[in-house]
Amino acid sequence: MQLKKVSRRRVVAGGAVAAGLMSAPFVRSANAAGSLTIGLWDHWVPGANDVQSAIIKEWADKEKVDVKIDYITSQGNKLLLTLAVEAQARSGHDIMEFTNWESAQYSQALEPVNDTVASVVAKNGPIDPAVEYLGKLEGKWLGVPMTRGTLLLGTCSRFDMMKEYGGVDVQALYPAGKPPNDASWTWDAFLAAAEKCQKAGFGFGLPLGNTTDTNQWVGALFLAYGAQLMDAKGNVTVKTDGVREVLEYAKRLYAFCPQDATAWDDASNNKWLISGKGALIFNPPSAWAVAKRDAPQVAEKCWTHGFPKGPKGRFNPILPRFYGVWNFSKNKPAAKSLLEFLAMRQNAEKQVAASQGYDIPPYPKFTDFKTWEDEGPPKGTLSHYPIKGGDQVAGVVCSPAPPLIAAQIWAQSIQNQMVVRYAKGEPMPKVLDWASAELEGFKRT
Repeated sequence: MQLKKVSRRRVVAGGAVAAGLMSAPFVRSANAAGSLTIGLWDHWVPGANDVQSAIIKEWADKEKVDVKIDYITSQGNKLLLTLAVEAQARSGHDIMEFTNWESAQYSQALEPVNDTVASVVAKNGPIDPAVEYLGKLEGKWLGVPMTRGTLLLGTCSRFDMMKEYGGVDVQALYPAGKPPNDASWTWDAFLAAAEKCQKAGFGFGLPLGNTTDTNQWVGALFLAYGAQLMDAKGNVTVKTDGVREVLEYAKRLYAFCPQDATAWDDASNNKWLISGKGALIFNPPSAWAVAKRDAPQVAEKCWTHGFPKGPKGRFNPILPRFYGVWNFSKNKPAAKSLLEFLAMRQNAEKQVAASQGYDIPPYPKFTDFKTWEDEGPPKGTLSHYPIKGGDQVAGVVCSPAPPLIAAQIWAQSIQNQMVVRYAKGEPMPKVLDWASAELEGFKRT
């Protein structure tokens, strides 16, 4: 089994993925049952790739299939570039990894995997509805939902600062090993705590740039206020009370965001927390994991927990990952067999442990893995990273817009831009007119 990391230079060299990714020859044994290539996201957490490779090798040895793995970084959109080039060239890996609406965007080039998903569900139990919304198009599953790399954004608080400066005891709201007690944890309470912590010199690290982290937390805020920009039928719904209400709230919150928040990238909030400057960020446990290594005095004071509640509910934004099979793959049966194996409970549990609790299974029955209770310091800090009881649900930002339009809302950061425009003084009618025009444009493309 061959392992390789792929850079952006290799993806775009020559303009064709066949030359850039498939140049290495296969080493096949006489009794091999064919071969497979798989392109996967290069995991942030050190060691997670090694465990994934070991799981794939276990299947490959049993089935006598030669497997070549390319771990492709998401930095510089290298994974997105690989998808685009392979789909256009109709050549490349047999299996590729997709997030959000990417499988819908490439649906014409993907093999439906309804049979594989049905078999997985029969063994694992139901799939989270938010994940199904993203992985299924017109009745067809375009990818198998996977644990590895799937994340919830989560709230990561410095429990000492939140209690001392913000007046919020997050450990009491989300006690380790027990159901949440978070009725008082609302977006109004969040705003009050943000103001208090900023005045104490330890503000909330809330990004407002065109980034994934921004799209996720701002999108969750819109969901909590029922602020839909477009309904499921494609009707533009920007000029509604819910949208006006969330913009009014966001304008007040904007005053307590970092002054350079519009220039932040996805690493900025992590650095904010690890530096000891911040009382709260929205992030999966990767920031905490780095703090555990580089700033243990910060890590031991962190607590990951649920999102605030708004007028329409408590939504924690999910970013699921799917493994899809290209319809030009030369070994579809083996590809589907591998995907089913990777989705199984025993492998999901290994992936969660290898990621130090970062990975979130898309199967609700898997939230009982011990990693989240055992990880520390402090022990129990990740107990409420998965959704366990209470009224919190996984939310898909930009929904319920049709998938291909939702993807554009995400890519252009329309919700974030609306917040920043209004917070900086642009009149509400002008902001709503601008957003409406953008969405109408998406419908025509």
